[in-house]
Amino acid sequence: MSTLSLDPGADQLAVRDWLHGFAADVMRPAAAEWDEREETPWPIIQEAARLGIYSLDFYAQQYFDPSGVGIPIAMEELFWGDAGIGLAIVGTTLAAVAVLANGTDEQIGTWAPQMFGTPDDVKVAAFCSSEPDAGSDVSALRTRAVYDEAKDEWVLNGTKTWATNGGIASVHVVVATVDPALGARGQASFVVPPGTPGLSQGQKFKKHGIRASHTAEVVLDGVRVPGHCLLGGREKLDERLARARERAAQGIGGGPGKGGPGKGGSGGNAAMATFEASRPAVGAQAIGIARAAYEVALDYARTRVQFGRPIIDNQGVAFTLADMKTRIDAARLLVWRASWMAANNQPFTSAEGSMSKLYAGETAKWVTAQAMQILGGNGFTREYPVERMHRDSAIYSIFEGTSEIQRLVIARTISGVPIR
Repeated sequence: MSTLSLDPGADQLAVRDWLHGFAADVMRPAAAEWDEREETPWPIIQEAARLGIYSLDFYAQQYFDPSGVGIPIAMEELFWGDAGIGLAIVGTTLAAVAVLANGTDEQIGTWAPQMFGTPDDVKVAAFCSSEPDAGSDVSALRTRAVYDEAKDEWVLNGTKTWATNGGIASVHVVVATVDPALGARGQASFVVPPGTPGLSQGQKFKKHGIRASHTAEVVLDGVRVPGHCLLGGREKLDERLARARERAAQGIGGGPGKGGPGKGGSGGNAAMATFEASRPAVGAQAIGIARAAYEVALDYARTRVQFGRPIIDNQGVAFTLADMKTRIDAARLLVWRASWMAANNQPFTSAEGSMSKLYAGETAKWVTAQAMQILGGNGFTREYPVERMHRDSAIYSIFEGTSEIQRLVIARTISGVPIR
């Protein structure tokens, strides 16, 4: 087990500085353009791939860093550059995490490299969980997966929504219901390989923020995938379903759960295993946005003169900046703690992963709003980046578990009561 340190080592600092340079020199100059275009910034993803930033090897190195802070450092720097472009670059990792959390070693080795492609032929991947009638309530998923034993194939039917890279992805990871009677415990994840017939893109969403990141519906119409595309394999699924049916017969509920990261509270649910593993990383993204807005506001307050003096000389402005900085640093500490715990297989006994995502997401919204206020009328215009940062921050109390769901997870975990 590594020791939790607030002083990153030389290797981590080098990665941080490298990513900061890419964010400052490549992402920021292009941020406003791609936000306006609302299109996937393929040239920037390709440049990131050429440099080794968009690659399985890079994210694997950060993911398996024993300190636990490799991924948070990377996410914070990229999203300091721009959230929309940042999500376009890292959106594939959610699908990769789904394979890492639920798949076998062979499946990880087969599918994870295909999600990224090569610098000359860049690919993206999509994780498809939410549905038009099932967002926070993952037990309500209607997408079905039926096994065709004669052909050793799974047949998938349904519609997914809010899928990052949905429809444009090379590899899609789809959460589907295998046994509807078991609710969330009757679900599994499936890889849909490139070019599989029956998978198509539905509507592409025009969003309030993170507009350089592609978000769309994914329609599954008689999609057939080989049996080996069931993440974890058939034997593991059958064992899990048998346990769930036995518990259901005994009238035993799922309970809040207090397992380790990627396990705690998920009860073996495929979607929850993915979200729990990714929550601290999502929190780090929010911190990057908040830090960027804070820095703009601090610089503006130092140089903006009103009534004969810089506005930072006023306590009302100075104290707000003090609170902004304090909340950002507190959020980072929560994210680093949860990330270190996950890297060292420490159980989230108080839902530390959800804590980190909740506080970081709310911090990003509050800090960017304060930054707009400090800039006054300028903050409301697109001449300054804080209005875009404020729009981008809004999603962090919504996706990968709303703030209300995070509070529910935390409350259930600390109380041991199935609070509703």
